[in-house]
Amino acid sequence: MKKSIVSALTTALVLGAASTTFAAANPFEDVPADHWAYDAIAQLAADGVIEGYGDGTYRGDQEITRYEMAQMIARAMAKGGGDKALIDKLAAEFADELNNLGVRVAALEHHKEVNPIQSNAQYVTLRLEPEMTINKNWTAHARLDYSTDMNSAKNSTGGGNRIAEDADDEFVMDRVWVQGDYKNLQILLGKLPYVSFIDNGMVLDAPVAGGQLTIGNKVKVTLTGGRANGENAGRNGWPARLDPFDSESDPISGATASYQGIELYNDREDKITWGVGYHHFSNKAVLSQRYEDDDKEAMNIWDFGLGWKMTDSLALNGSYAWNTSTKDNAQTEHDSKHAWSVELDYKGADPADKGSWGAFVAYRNLGYEAVWAPTYDAMGPGQHGVTLGLDFVPMKNFQATFKYFIGKDKTYNEEDDASKFFTELNFFF
Repeated sequence: MKKSIVSALTTALVLGAASTTFAAANPFEDVPADHWAYDAIAQLAADGVIEGYGDGTYRGDQEITRYEMAQMIARAMAKGGGDKALIDKLAAEFADELNNLGVRVAALEHHKEVNPIQSNAQYVTLRLEPEMTINKNWTAHARLDYSTDMNSAKNSTGGGNRIAEDADDEFVMDRVWVQGDYKNLQILLGKLPYVSFIDNGMVLDAPVAGGQLTIGNKVKVTLTGGRANGENAGRNGWPARLDPFDSESDPISGATASYQGIELYNDREDKITWGVGYHHFSNKAVLSQRYEDDDKEAMNIWDFGLGWKMTDSLALNGSYAWNTSTKDNAQTEHDSKHAWSVELDYKGADPADKGSWGAFVAYRNLGYEAVWAPTYDAMGPGQHGVTLGLDFVPMKNFQATFKYFIGKDKTYNEEDDASKFFTELNFFF
């Protein structure tokens, strides 16, 4: 497909049917001003939807891959606006092409966070999750996130290799890895997704660039090593000190540390689940800033998990983590080296089942030196309190999530009241 045709199609997504005079200058030296697609290309370049090549050319007569097409469509869709009927028609058309290539649009998420400690934030994330079969044992995976901060000129996408951005938007290759599945053995290599299994993500839910090996059947051992991304810690919490949309106030946003971890746990489908793990993070430059301790070189965290599926609809899960390398000093007066969570879950929502729902209530105490990048959306490191959550599927392939946290921020020596309301809307294509 020619790039000039792509420009015409994606312009409809961005601008709709309105007649517009473009003020943006054309950044590509090989696109003449009298070309029929000149205005569209100039505007899309200004909006960050297309980038061209590093030598200043656009090469509009060159064939592009459908993967490149998917990237441009994802950027344009995340912009919003335009003729809805046309957008739906084009989305359906390209969904077929993407599916033929093993690419599917996983979710379009809308988040709204309200926190008296941090400024209000609203952002939209479009995620593409391509999958490709290599052979009978190996598959290739990726996750591309396009995020738009609705309130600020800066945004957060969870960290990754940047593909394109402007002042308000960012498109990142958040994860890309290959996976080998054999009997009682799984191998992951690349920038892989990692959620600490035994504590349901209390210690770590962030990409790890490296490798992971899981061995076992009913009882498993997972070994993980590489570089752990720390930006989730900024986005989900670090109350009072760090603004997740302001890299200048967050000296470690997106910073990484060398990571090695081991987890031993039983089958997650068992009625009683258990597990124990060890996590080691090292990067003195990052950790000394993160914990305001010039001698901080490493974090050594032990964690334990226990779960009980009481009925088909009711489950109780508990987790505990302890940073054994933290010294007792002024920074740890509020027990920051310990973290724990107790959660009661009722039922569960299934996006394919209209009317299904689930709810939970949890009490969590997240000592900020006992966790790296916790998975929780409504609270973060240095906070403790109660979180209430509800998932509901009002229509097929559309799930709404609501979470409300009320508690305390204990990052500093004085505790402050803290609360946060988080909503998430997921559309599955």
